[in-house]
Amino acid sequence: MIPQEYIYELVQRNDMVDVAQSYVQLRHRGRTYSGLCPFHSEKTPSFHVYPDTQSFYCFGCGAGGDVITFIKKINNVDYVEAVKILAARAGMPLPEEDDKVGRMRSRITSINKDAARFFFQCLNEEQGKAARRYWVAERGLSAATIRRFGLGYAPDAFHAMRDHLRGLGYSEEEMLASGLVKRSEKGNLYDVFRNRVMVPIFDLRGNVIAFGGRNMGPEKPKYINSPETLVYKKSRTLFALNVAKKSPNRRYILCEGYMDVISMHQAGFDTAVAGCGTALTAEHVKLLSDYADEVVLCYDSDEAGQKATARAIELFANSPVKLSVLSIPGAKDPDEFIRTQGRGRFAMLLDGANNAIEYELAKAKAGYDITTDDGRVGYLQAAVDVLAGRVTAIERDVYAARLEAETNVSKSAILAQLEAAIRRRARRAQKEQNRRLLHEGVAADIKVPYDRGGQKAVGVVYAEQQLVAAVLKNPDFLPLAKSRVQPAQFIDAAMARVYELCLQRGEKKEMLDLASLSGELPDETVALLGRILARNYDVGLSADDVEMYLRRIEESQPESSRAGDKSADELAQYMDRLREKKTHPAH
Repeated sequence: MIPQEYIYELVQRNDMVDVAQSYVQLRHRGRTYSGLCPFHSEKTPSFHVYPDTQSFYCFGCGAGGDVITFIKKINNVDYVEAVKILAARAGMPLPEEDDKVGRMRSRITSINKDAARFFFQCLNEEQGKAARRYWVAERGLSAATIRRFGLGYAPDAFHAMRDHLRGLGYSEEEMLASGLVKRSEKGNLYDVFRNRVMVPIFDLRGNVIAFGGRNMGPEKPKYINSPETLVYKKSRTLFALNVAKKSPNRRYILCEGYMDVISMHQAGFDTAVAGCGTALTAEHVKLLSDYADEVVLCYDSDEAGQKATARAIELFANSPVKLSVLSIPGAKDPDEFIRTQGRGRFAMLLDGANNAIEYELAKAKAGYDITTDDGRVGYLQAAVDVLAGRVTAIERDVYAARLEAETNVSKSAILAQLEAAIRRRARRAQKEQNRRLLHEGVAADIKVPYDRGGQKAVGVVYAEQQLVAAVLKNPDFLPLAKSRVQPAQFIDAAMARVYELCLQRGEKKEMLDLASLSGELPDETVALLGRILARNYDVGLSADDVEMYLRRIEESQPESSRAGDKSADELAQYMDRLREKKTHPAH
């Protein structure tokens, strides 16, 4: 357990706004900051940071919490690891970690290192002859490339890895946690990877965190990848980024698979990276933006590759990274092109790669016969839809001129259509935001058990949430709250636990804020607290307010059917009136 004093100092040294701004471009508006959410793809800012409560909340995806929660979520780590990241950021000594999860994480890292050595050793033995032929003869890899990427071979046996790890002293629990073995229906452990060439996956520090195994023939599935573990999160891992980050080149090449990346690195393109058996995510985009000024999409030319390209373009739309798209003529993927056409031709392709808008316009044009009137109209409509999404005023003018030359339709007419499309998008975005706000009222935060009074109890749970918000914003209310209401009187079990922790902190004279509680609460409760604090950020909750919440909770006892006179909507209206009163006290 990390001491509360340590957490207090950690939070003091890691301001929520400063930490968030290192990941998100924020705009300062009054007492809050807002920006595009780093946890989901969006075009209208829904992510808000509240300096007063050192909390954040996204009204789009529901992510919320304190600075530790933010680091947990954005780095896909647990609480202790998030604390360590923030400690390193603040130059603080790391907290002592003496917990089971930490020890297991360390053991999994050791298992993966020993497994990588085992696979490499097997590749260079007699049993690895076919695998060596695959890597060298079929894939054209040099011995230096095989060593550089630690490529190997998993023997054609059910217990080779299990027996090897057991001989090194690893327990069954540790082996299962690594994802290298599974348990059969009969209860026996067996190897996940068998008779496959093996590709180790490294984290940014050079630790082996997972593996990809490929068959050498027609067997299915073609690839088997490690499951997610304590040390491996697919949505936050890019294959070969540990190598690519050492390059001075800031133009990165984003590929579809391991083999494309390995082939490119061997050919000298040392910033090639790929996802790890999962679709591109917003976290991948954020990770790339830390290292790249430009990203070239280099996906396969088949239908799946085209869909992946379209998704990537959408995800990069909000990124500061310049995006280009590479079209590979006469080959299904970069690996094949390099092996058949050579490094020089591929370098020429890279230098001539189209930006994302050029790519989408070319794709739209290919779908129409612009020698006909209908074809020109269809192409212009598709082109306007592409340009309305993400171009500057200068780019609009440039592309409108090009479209005029291509279709013989006046530039002014094209710009008029473009402006109309932009206005339609803005109206749709506003309607969507209004719809979301309409359906995310107070009642959306509240889940009441069927046996606790149904809809009438919603108002009581709302009062419980507001009481918690009040004591978090002003711990001076704790003595009054404690003298009147105990956690057992709460209807909502999650809020009861939060309130209980608040009372414990107050009893021990410890600090009381969201960060001090988040380590002892489930993620969903922390997110809800972030939302509750967000809806109260501009309301100075007074003693009269606390009195009302306490009375509401008291009146709900012993039967929840006596859950006060006000509904959740009535309480929400009260909050609006209170906000108006505090904003305009003279009225």
